[in-house]
Amino acid sequence: MPLPWIKKKNIVNRVLPTHIGIIMDGNGRWAKKRALPRSAGHAAGSSNFKTIAKYCNKIGIKYLTVYAFSTENWKRPKQEVENIMNILRDYLKDTSNFKDENIVLKFIGDINVLPADIINLIHEAENDSKDATGLILNLAINYGGKDEIVTAVKNICTDVQDGKISIDDISESLISQNVYTKGQPDPDIIIRPSGEYRLSNFLVWQSAYSELWFSNVLWPDFTPKDLEQAIDAYNNRDRRFGGV
Repeated sequence: MPLPWIKKKNIVNRVLPTHIGIIMDGNGRWAKKRALPRSAGHAAGSSNFKTIAKYCNKIGIKYLTVYAFSTENWKRPKQEVENIMNILRDYLKDTSNFKDENIVLKFIGDINVLPADIINLIHEAENDSKDATGLILNLAINYGGKDEIVTAVKNICTDVQDGKISIDDISESLISQNVYTKGQPDPDIIIRPSGEYRLSNFLVWQSAYSELWFSNVLWPDFTPKDLEQAIDAYNNRDRRFGGV
């Protein structure tokens, strides 16, 4: 099936990012613009997340990490947090979201503080999708980049105390092996819609050399066409990684 957003002249020579990170921002403002409750914005954002994830799988993206709920989001009104948790429940209960799409579903972040039923659903979803061969989809839930680094350092310190490694063994590579995305390549590009120009504690360790792409489009309105614009921009970047 043709992909109408891809310019034909770019298909042959373009390079797909191996790993895309997305900060799904702007749900509340999307709802406010329409005089709707914030819950409507989160529902629209969840629906769009499914659309973009399926599109990434379709065009051959290998890894997609989406920022769904941060460690700071607990500060939001209780009703809003409960609504987000209910949306997550509904997504996890609908197993066709990943089974029918051949998507591997993984969760990054401290899920231990989530409601028990959601934790069980997360484990079921990861187990049910583990044999898929398509997109590896990381959902960042109760995730914070700084918290992730602290957790990695604590794990390494425990290994030092237990005599499994020495202090001299600590390296960038070892830290990368102890973050949530261990075994995965760092994101090539991080996309943030909604008009904000910051990473907001997302993939702090992994984003050291990520390309950044910002858009004024609110997340529920972010389309595959917008994603293709980000990929086009990525193809026009000169990634030297500190070299010449």
